[in-house]
Amino acid sequence: MSDGGSNDIPDLGPLPTRIAVDVDQVRRLVASQFPHWADLPVERVANGGWDNCTFHLGPGMSVRLPSAWEYTQAVDKEHTWLPVLAPRLPLPIPTPLARGEPGEGYPYPWSVYRWLDGETARVDRIADPVRFALDLAEFIVALQAVDAADGPRPGQHNWYRGGTLRTYDGQAGRGLIALDGRVDVDLASEIWKCALDAPWDGTERWFHGDIAPGNLLLGNGQLAAIIDFGTCGVGDPSGDLAVAWTLLTADGRRVLRERLSVDDATWARGRGWALWKTLVNYANAPDESEAAAISRRILDEIFAEYTTGGRSKGLPG
Repeated sequence: MSDGGSNDIPDLGPLPTRIAVDVDQVRRLVASQFPHWADLPVERVANGGWDNCTFHLGPGMSVRLPSAWEYTQAVDKEHTWLPVLAPRLPLPIPTPLARGEPGEGYPYPWSVYRWLDGETARVDRIADPVRFALDLAEFIVALQAVDAADGPRPGQHNWYRGGTLRTYDGQAGRGLIALDGRVDVDLASEIWKCALDAPWDGTERWFHGDIAPGNLLLGNGQLAAIIDFGTCGVGDPSGDLAVAWTLLTADGRRVLRERLSVDDATWARGRGWALWKTLVNYANAPDESEAAAISRRILDEIFAEYTTGGRSKGLPG
């Protein structure tokens, strides 16, 4: 049994230094490399992501440009694997249409995708939380059923998602120090330790790597598409369970777990992924910001679920 990694824990290092990209630069890139699209309007997408700068190209396409060198490996990975995954999944995912090269002062490869309509998921936008959870579970079931034999394993291309949670132990520890006095640090530490100690059986499966509200698109309040596969890969898929605490209701969480037949150890690791991400986000959020309020809500979900049932499960005997 394994916790998903080797004895050599990767060093994530500091956050990448991001570069700015503007509309005029994107317009020049498109015109110089894809002249048949040169007359299409270019518009920046609000809240277009952190790893990439995203722009709307005409009525039916998007342009995504890595915001730092560290994110560029996802370009070739998505062009290779999204066409393989798409026909096996029950919901639309991005379709790569063209691969751009450095130019016009922009130093990295970039992509043009087919545009997917929808509004990003939010608790108050979901029409039926249980139906939403079940639709998401069906997507994860289908994704995990894709042959993982040749898929991309955890590495720098996806910040070691699908590997051991211990990769993120330093970040979680710094978050706990920063939040001391603002959250129940003792309880959070117990939950984190439970996640670190929960074993993985070593069966590699496909995972998305960042099933988060911003990557889930809604149509009429229902799950309509899933985007941004930059952190996808094969390995321990428990990270895709983090959404159970970050977005789902208690009933939705139950439905997701039942449909995926998740065992206690996998559930504990999924809880750990949710905790790590929330600690980091909360530690970096101003006290009265919306981000801080969202983080507090998620921590309340994690703490309540763990203390009412998870505390007695998922810990090695």
